[in-house]
Amino acid sequence: MPETADFSAPKLARSLLRRSRHGAMATLMRGSGEPYCSLVNIASHCDGSPILLISRLALHTLNILSDPRVSLMLDEGAEGDPLEGARIMLAGRAEQADEAGKEVMRRRYLNAHPSAEVFVNFKDFSFFSIRPTTAHLVGGFGRIVDLAPEQFLTDVSSADALLRAEQGAVEHMNADHRETMNLYAARLLGAEQSGWRCTGCDPDGMDMQAGLKTLRLDFPRRIVTPAALQKVLKELAVQARAAAGD
Repeated sequence: MPETADFSAPKLARSLLRRSRHGAMATLMRGSGEPYCSLVNIASHCDGSPILLISRLALHTLNILSDPRVSLMLDEGAEGDPLEGARIMLAGRAEQADEAGKEVMRRRYLNAHPSAEVFVNFKDFSFFSIRPTTAHLVGGFGRIVDLAPEQFLTDVSSADALLRAEQGAVEHMNADHRETMNLYAARLLGAEQSGWRCTGCDPDGMDMQAGLKTLRLDFPRRIVTPAALQKVLKELAVQARAAAGD
């Protein structure tokens, strides 16, 4: 399906991945192979792929350890008929985090789900990422598109410096620039000012959250260094203040 001025399938897919905090995950039952669906909380990795924190006591985790093939359904949670809203189905494999990747998953998940701090260290809980192999996007009536991972995942190559500085940038924004994030939300994204905080930064944009509400602030260009992040956030702040008449 061709893109139009008001519809970009890759952009919508990326937005759903970044803004979603829960979804319906289907696994295959051990032994029988029958489909099993469960509700899971999710966060997003630096590239946008979903992160899970799940217990080995849960049936879906036992299923994954037997067969890592999964599918995950995310929807925008719009008011009214849910079938009229956007949603995406990812198919792929769930991979348990190794020691090198665990710390990044941990901080990104806890930024999105602070309440998980009370059980994140329980021995039966582990971090998994879902590595998509395909996605099926429904963006509304007649807007149905199949996407390959490279069309909706964020390219993080050459962005090591930015990713190393990410948590420091998140903490700085939340400590010193909450007013600015409220301006981003209200003047650039059309949302209410509602105590927005930063939950993550990546080469394509910044994720924001206020309670159960989430937003995605797309950057006007790809950035891969902390200096470039600082520059683009200042530019967006100027744009937001201009829109507010300040």
